[in-house]
Formats: sequence, C-alpha cells, structure tokens
Amino acid sequence: MIETQNLKLIPCDTEILKSAIQGNEAIAAKLNVIVQNNWTEFGISALQYSLDRLIESEEEKNWWTYFPIYKQDNKLIGSGGYKGKPTIEGTVEIGYEITPDYRNRGIATEMTKGLIQNAFNDSRVKLIIAHTLGFENPSTKVLLKCGFTKTQKINDPNDGVIWKWELKN
Repeated sequence: MIETQNLKLIPCDTEILKSAIQGNEAIAAKLNVIVQNNWTEFGISALQYSLDRLIESEEEKNWWTYFPIYKQDNKLIGSGGYKGKPTIEGTVEIGYEITPDYRNRGIATEMTKGLIQNAFNDSRVKLIIAHTLGFENPSTKVLLKCGFTKTQKINDPNDGVIWKWELKN
C-alpha cells in the first residue's frame, strides 16, 4: 500500500479487481469502504485489462491498478496506477483519475506524487511517462506540478493529438 497525507492507495490484486468488476457493492464489501456511483470513468474494461495482465504474470503484481481511498471519508474516489512493470530500459507509464466530487483539491497531484515515489523506490525505474490529451487541462496541470516535462506531440488515430510527458529519476 502507498500512503500519503490524505490517501491510502490500495494495490489491486486479482481478488480486488474481480470485486470491482462485480460492482460497487462487491468492492465496498471487499475493501470495507464507501463507494459512490461515479468513482471511475475508466470503466470496467480497464479493470478487466488489469486483471488479465495480473493473471498472465505474477511479475506484474503492484504494477497495474491502485484504488485511492480518501482517508477522512473512507471512500473510494478514483483509480490509477501503472501500465505494467518497468520495461528493460526502466520505463513505467502512469495514469490516474479522481471522481468529480473530489477534484480541484490537490488530490490527483497527491496521488500522482505517491505513485511517482513508489515507482522510483524500485531501482529498475529510471523514467516515468504519461500521456494526456493535446491541450492544457487538469491532467496536464497535475503533471507539471509533479515535475514532468512535455516531450512529444503525437497524432493518435483514436484520440487525435496527445502529449507525451516524462519524469526522470
């Protein structure tokens, strides 16, 4: 588990992910937390993808989904984590989301800093990357606050222009 001032970031194992896929009542019971209806915009398909990766390889443990629990309310308020274990070159990619009721409080930045510190605690990790839509938005502000540098503009066939961000250890 990663702990920050206001958050507990719970690493999802296969059982936690299966509960989340079953629905809000199942994940609330599994984690003993409050779950509001709109806690994720990434959706079930992202959770299923993470579950499939964990089932494929034990080496992926702790390199996929984390659930942020807001300590004061004991509430699941989003999701985030990594897109797999470090590459041979030492790169991991992060992503994050916070439910609308908890935005604009610095929580996404706090969560991202926790994920960064956790990744850099692994000696294999030399570089953390992230991708955002190709315009200034709340996610780009989070990355700037966390020390990331915009390094590339990419034309994605599905999302249009996206920006690649990097943070070196």
